[in-house]
Amino acid sequence: MKNEKSDLQHLFSMPVIVAALGYFVDIYDLQLFGIVRIPSLESLGLNKQEVDTIGTGIINIQMIGLLIGGILWGTLGDKKGRLSVLFGSIITYSLANIFCGFIPQMDFVDKVEAYKWLRFLAGIGLAGELGAGITLVSEALPRHLRAKGTSLVAGVGLLGAVVATFTVKLSGDWTIAYFIGGGMGFLLLLLRVGVLESGMYKNLTDKAHVSKGNFFAFFTDWNRFTKYLRCIGIGMPTWFCIGILVYLSNQFGETFGFTEKVEPGLAIMWAYVGISAGDFLSGFLSHWLASRKKAIALMMGMSLLGVLFYLFGGMQSAFTLYATCVWLGFWTGYWAMFVTVGAEQFGTNLRATAATTVPNMVRGSVAGMTTLFGFWKPDFGVIWAAALVGLIIYIIGFYSTLSIAETHDKDLDYLEV
Repeated sequence: MKNEKSDLQHLFSMPVIVAALGYFVDIYDLQLFGIVRIPSLESLGLNKQEVDTIGTGIINIQMIGLLIGGILWGTLGDKKGRLSVLFGSIITYSLANIFCGFIPQMDFVDKVEAYKWLRFLAGIGLAGELGAGITLVSEALPRHLRAKGTSLVAGVGLLGAVVATFTVKLSGDWTIAYFIGGGMGFLLLLLRVGVLESGMYKNLTDKAHVSKGNFFAFFTDWNRFTKYLRCIGIGMPTWFCIGILVYLSNQFGETFGFTEKVEPGLAIMWAYVGISAGDFLSGFLSHWLASRKKAIALMMGMSLLGVLFYLFGGMQSAFTLYATCVWLGFWTGYWAMFVTVGAEQFGTNLRATAATTVPNMVRGSVAGMTTLFGFWKPDFGVIWAAALVGLIIYIIGFYSTLSIAETHDKDLDYLEV
């Protein structure tokens, strides 16, 4: 008779390790443009104003790619299996990143336009990694370990942004950082070969009559639709902090009148140091409180305090801004918990679709946030424009968290009908 696996063996099993490394590469590549945005666009001949406007436009189109990719990979994950998404998505974004490294040599096209569309393609590819990985881990682990397992995946994965920053600094050339990102992706494919498909999904494949991966099923039932919207709303404050306060930190540094220059790449690195630590905390906090909702609401509240300090605390140095980015990152580190909640809200035949589309809907919402921010900035200034966007986002976030059903210790072996 076989011995039962210990909790530690479950947490360090192949699906968890590969999902964590996959998310590491995903975050490295996702945040790379934000880190090299200014030097890469300046090297292509853009002036300061163009770097701000065109750079924000490229961030937006990458996020729109994530939104579209989320729907594509999510439905494929339920129709064809979790592993098919993990293979397909990583090939897509790895190729896109390698081609980004060749942009300075692309004399046959408009280089900025090529950059824009390659980031869009990268966004489509990057959309599949997290949702499929979290779904696979959620279904592979015993229910009492789901929160810890998904936190482990995100905590390791989010360090990819830190490594991306150091890679750019040490290589001295933004193109090399793209080549390394693409290369890591292809190395990861070799690890994926040994990972087995989720048992719950295998059981589902025998049920030909069950509708799988139907994205429109979220819109045909009112309760399912409102649940889906709440899942998205829970994650929006995380990307308000990253997409506005961290990505555009150079604009805030100028507004605050700092004597030293604020580097968005460093702001992203320090935010992700915090996010990685916060993601490790979130799983254990959820386990201790026996509640996903309480853990998320607590962390969301603490992140709001950080937002208020960032905007109205009278910061006087880049050091204080970077330190505040660590705080914002740490308390928005409920990202893994939020994706887990999305996976746990829906049955096996829609779980990958939910877990993949929900975080990418949140990432896609950054385009709306930056558009609102840009629209209000001329009339209200940088600080109050951000505050107004933040007010809307946090109201949505708290309402969604407090009104959604609790999923701690929920049995996931069921179908949506």
